[in-house]
Amino acid sequence: MEVLESSGLSPAESEDHQRIATGSGYIIAPVVRVRRVSTLGRDFHRFPVIGHTLPFGGPIDGLLGMDLLVRLRAKIIVDGASIEVD
Repeated sequence: MEVLESSGLSPAESEDHQRIATGSGYIIAPVVRVRRVSTLGRDFHRFPVIGHTLPFGGPIDGLLGMDLLVRLRAKIIVDGASIEVD
């Protein structure tokens, strides 16, 4: 959430929300549209993101949702610890 707020977006004022599963159960989280998301060599404009604070202490910078992975036509290679995109 801090990243969204520091970017000038206000998850607290979001009118759109999404129910998501977390490690501790289900929560209702705000959805905001960011101007641009750049990942895995592609840019997405006016892309909806869910605002949720991730726990500290782990090597997590963020999460890519299935909606984005589907648009990328991503293939997750588990034994190679990699993601391939078209």
